[in-house]
Parts: sequence; structure tokens; C-alpha cells
Amino acid sequence: MYNPSITHLRLAEEKGAVRHIRWFQRICPLPLASLLGLLWLTPAPPVLSAPQLEDRIVAVVNSDLIMLSDVKRELAPEQDRIRKQHQGEELAQRLKMAEYMALTKMIERRLQLQEAKSKGVEVSDQEVKQAIQQMKQQGEKIDETDPFNFRNVRDQLTLLRVVDREVRNNVMVGETEMKRYFKEHQSRFALPEEYTLSQILIQPRSADATAEALEKARIALADLKRGEKFEDVALRYSDGPNASRGGRLGLVRQGELMPAIERAIAPLVPGGISDIVETSEGFHIVRVDEKTPKQFRPFDEVKFEIQALVFQQRSEDVFQAWLVNLKNKAYIEIKF
Repeated sequence: MYNPSITHLRLAEEKGAVRHIRWFQRICPLPLASLLGLLWLTPAPPVLSAPQLEDRIVAVVNSDLIMLSDVKRELAPEQDRIRKQHQGEELAQRLKMAEYMALTKMIERRLQLQEAKSKGVEVSDQEVKQAIQQMKQQGEKIDETDPFNFRNVRDQLTLLRVVDREVRNNVMVGETEMKRYFKEHQSRFALPEEYTLSQILIQPRSADATAEALEKARIALADLKRGEKFEDVALRYSDGPNASRGGRLGLVRQGELMPAIERAIAPLVPGGISDIVETSEGFHIVRVDEKTPKQFRPFDEVKFEIQALVFQQRSEDVFQAWLVNLKNKAYIEIKF
């Protein structure tokens, strides 16, 4: 997203003239995932203000020109989304921000395509046709006879290829770095607590029967405290689908339960029975049959997961530095 707080701008404003910004700058880089996952663009009607305005230059990126019609096409999907979600002053502000974001994205894309050309990175017509066929097989509706569509797919493939060559191929992840990451994020690779549970579920018969259901749950809990077997009480009172099996729920993991139930069973040891827990489903009485504490997976078991995570982080760092370098050595002039 464009962020003026980290952007060096040289402003030159002339009275009665269009504002020009010479950008020897650092436009805030977009995340690597955002740039590699470019959205499919489709032609769209004019979306900016002043519909009577003819096509014109809105930015110069080295020797390339970005036209107003290009920005309109880029902005169209996001503008439609914004118009559906906002209105009034907020709508106007968000549309203006979207315009700058779209132009920033286009400038960054042009810089990368220029770099690809200077490095001899090319994509053949046959590769573009193959990519279009794959996209069609995945459900995309693309008219490959449209020159815009064909060029857009070529640009996407070129961007992927130049980033692979200039960024990803230069990223190496060593064992020492992976072990450090594992030590600093060990909880990320922990297996959650597991419980084997049984429950008695009392459900109100109607909206007016809540008090009656609660009283039934209290009677069931009193029977348990008198020493009756959980399975017998579940069979006698429970409305749950597992009542005929003594209320047995089986194995569940931490995070899979309703929060209220999770809090109720957290302090219980195997054999422990909760108090009555009210949820949107009714009134629960839960027994912990077995409990397996959180377990930490060893480094060797998660080594390849860590390698992928560290590689992704390093790739994004290198990509952003590479993109900033492209901007710093470029001539960018905005007339927008």
C-alpha cells in the first residue's frame, strides 16, 4: 500500500497546471505473495472521476508510459467491491486510496518487467498458450484471442520468472538458521492437547423450556455426585446423539471445542466431571476420560516445514530490497 510516511517525494506544483511528482523514492513495496499472485484483470468501463476526460498519461516509468485507461482497467474490480461496502465521505476516501494503490502496483509491475527485459527474461507464445489452457481447466474464462488477455498472461509469467531468477534463486537457508527459528518459535510446532470426552447434553424442548432443561441438568449432576455411573446417567437424561453409548464423544483436540466447554474442562484431570456448562446447544455436563498434554515435535520432524517458512520470509525480505533498488535507480514521474 502507498505510504507517504516512508516515501521521498519531490513536489513541484504550478498554478493552473496538473500536479507533477518526481518520485526518486521508496514507494512502500507490496508483499511478495501479493505481487506473485497477480489478479486476473478484465476490461471495464471508466471508473475514475471526470468521465468526459480523454485518455492521457498518468505516469512515466523510465521509458514506459502508464495511461489513464490502464489505471481504469486495473482499478475496476476493487472499485466495484468498495462501492458495495461503503458510502458517503468514507467511499470517496477509499476510492482515492484505491487509485493510488492501483497506480503504485502498476509502477512496480512496470519496473519488474523492464528489469526482466534487461536481463533477457522471455516467455514464448507457446508457454503463454499452455498457461491459458491450464487456467481454463481451472475454471477461468479467458478469451485467448484478445490481445490484452494474451499480454497479461505473458506479463504474469514474466514476473514469476524474473522474481525466481533475481530473488528466489539467491536465497539459501542453512541448518543453523533453521534451528534458531525452531528455538524461537517452538510453540508453533507443538501438538495441541487431546481429550477423550463423554457428555450429558440437556436441550430445551422449546424457547420457553430453558428453566426445565436446567433443572433436569441439575438433577443429572446431583446423581453423578451421589456416585452413579456416568454412562447410566447419560442414558437416562442426555438428549445428545451419543446417549445410547454412555455419552461418549471420543477424541477431540484443543481448539475444536466450544470455548465455554474448553474452559470448563481445562483444569480437570482424567475422570473429572465439569459443572453444568450452558451453550447455544443446551446444558452440558462433560467428563474427561483421557487427557494427553501438549507435545513438542522434535526438530528433525519439522525440519522441512521450517525450511519452507524461513525460505518464504527470506524471499520476501530479498524481494523488497530488490524492488526498492529498482525504484531508487528509476525515473518515475506521476501526473495523476
